[in-house]
Amino acid sequence: MNENLHQLLRCPACRAGLATPGGQLTCLNESCKCTYPVIDGIPVLINESSSIFSINDFLGRKPTFFRPRHRLLKFAIKLLPDIDKNFKAAKNLNYFARLLPKESERPVVVIIGASHAGRGTEALLSNPGINCIESDVSFGPRTTLICDAHRLPFENNSIDGVIIQAVLEHVLDPYQCVREIHRVLKPQGLVYAESAFIQQVHGQRYDFTRFTHLGHRRLFRQFEEISSGAVGGTGMALAWAYRYFLLSLVKSHTARLLVGAFARLTAFWLKYLDYLLIDRPASLDAASAFYFLGRKDDRILEDRDLIRLYRGAA
Repeated sequence: MNENLHQLLRCPACRAGLATPGGQLTCLNESCKCTYPVIDGIPVLINESSSIFSINDFLGRKPTFFRPRHRLLKFAIKLLPDIDKNFKAAKNLNYFARLLPKESERPVVVIIGASHAGRGTEALLSNPGINCIESDVSFGPRTTLICDAHRLPFENNSIDGVIIQAVLEHVLDPYQCVREIHRVLKPQGLVYAESAFIQQVHGQRYDFTRFTHLGHRRLFRQFEEISSGAVGGTGMALAWAYRYFLLSLVKSHTARLLVGAFARLTAFWLKYLDYLLIDRPASLDAASAFYFLGRKDDRILEDRDLIRLYRGAA
């Protein structure tokens, strides 16, 4: 395990420091003494009392969020055109990187849900001046830490920035997760979030919530807004609806694979309409997904002020 990462980690149960005897992590709090495994150099810091996942899930390498797919199926899916198009992530995350505090020699950014690289993160991940900690509840090619966003294993006011893309719709309590993000961020620390609005269920049993533009803003009411808006527009939303309508007509696994492929081949072009539509006010009423870029604040956005922030097609 990377020593710099170890110094940042805390017990997710009591937030005390952690020692590393015998290749595992042990809480230094005498009244806690929780132990956590390190698997192939990846700490598994799950507080089982506040998570739907257990440490045994990871010790046994059980599928958690992602279902395993055959290699040939993965290859076939990559050959098909995608119905998704994220128009804002790369630009937003480049701006996020420029806004990181200059007083930190190497700012620490925690990326939640990062077993695979998120859309638009390439430049940030390749920046040697930023220390990215890529966490998830699944092992993956980029996972450096297993943890649950409901209980982040970091000290108060210790992180410069947090990125959380396509995650908050999949957690049981998004408000608790955002409170945790607020807690671990340093004063004036940054958050960048993307969350689904008009998208059908895409995480099977791990899919719980959707957010309007104002609903997403209220979720981050303890943050000063830098910018917000749609990242996937109304064309993408229509492509999703078309695909899931077709999928509702069939039952078998094979038929769903074939229909899903047909939907991609016939609806992928709809996302390109968003080049024209995504910045229109009406897109804020019917977008596929929204983003929020903000800075940690001591003030809380009041609901009466929230209502005045509506920017849709009145």
